[in-house]
Amino acid sequence: MGTVIRPRRKCNGTVTTIAFLINPVAGMGGTVGLKGTDDLFEEARCRGAVPQAEERAVAALRTVDAGGLTILTCAGSMGAEALRLAEFTSYRVVYTPGEKTGAADTRAAVRTFLAEGADLILFCGGDGTARDIFDVADGTVPILGIPAGVKMYSGVFATRPSRVGEILARLGDLPLRDGEVMDVDEEAYRNGTLATRLYGYAKVPSLPSSVQGCKAVVEAADEERAKEEIARFIAGVMADDILYILGAGTTTAAITRFLGIEGALLGVDVVKNRRLVARDACERDLLRLVEGEELCRIIVSPIGAQGFVLGRGTQQISPAVVRKVGADRVTVVATPQKLASTPTLYLDLGDPELEAQFGDAIDVISGYCIARRTPLIHS
Repeated sequence: MGTVIRPRRKCNGTVTTIAFLINPVAGMGGTVGLKGTDDLFEEARCRGAVPQAEERAVAALRTVDAGGLTILTCAGSMGAEALRLAEFTSYRVVYTPGEKTGAADTRAAVRTFLAEGADLILFCGGDGTARDIFDVADGTVPILGIPAGVKMYSGVFATRPSRVGEILARLGDLPLRDGEVMDVDEEAYRNGTLATRLYGYAKVPSLPSSVQGCKAVVEAADEERAKEEIARFIAGVMADDILYILGAGTTTAAITRFLGIEGALLGVDVVKNRRLVARDACERDLLRLVEGEELCRIIVSPIGAQGFVLGRGTQQISPAVVRKVGADRVTVVATPQKLASTPTLYLDLGDPELEAQFGDAIDVISGYCIARRTPLIHS
């Protein structure tokens, strides 16, 4: 079904037709510790994961005024069911997936949307879904994501589902910007490495308060809430049988608190399988603990107003410890407020060869499923 309705004027043309799709399994891997759902839907389901993308899509759709929009969608769980639950009465199903949906269905649906003259593709999913859409759309039409994945590093998502209605209502007035389409190597992350890849640039409606930048955060002003969101994310991606070294500070303390562990606010704690292995550990303790471990990670937060990640305030996590763990297994966490005051981060390990392994920028986890690529200067 469908309807022909009043067009919306946009600075570079007319926007009347919105294509909408859902990745039904997006985000399922997060709650069961898979750090993503790419190719792991069956595993996620066996671990007890339940779909959540439709719920987030419905929340977003309920903020949308459909007047002035023609809506194209997919059958069933890929779109039509969410529109029905959000009480939309006028939309047209143009693609029907198979019984089990996958990336091939997303790409096929986008090809159909483009053939039907879609002016913008609204999708619900994560970075993998954004990547699949970009593979076909390739910048020919704008896209906008309803965040529902385990990871959302790309700069194509609304900051939260409730902002989607505002963005669509203002399409006629909003300029377009280039949004980076990114993805995290999930297998590498499960093995202790945060590796991101740039796929390309999609056109995205530009509304700074409602659309996130690439791996950036627009969070509430409440510092404590931001720490809790970081803690919830880190706790959710902590894998079994990996030794985690947590540096000092209130942001990392929020992680141990979320885990129900009494850590050392000004010291270094060690956690494995969500249990405290060592509290207020020194360098010798850390070297002893990592010696027999196959995989370890270091989680640190920069010193406020100074921006030092390692070498100042975290001397226990010495160059020797970092070398044993691996520079590629260091995770940095910081609230948006801290990053605003320290837009550039620093290393002071006194080991130029080791510092060079970090590169000239580092991903900083700054919210739930959100990170920001931040310049990193060596001593």
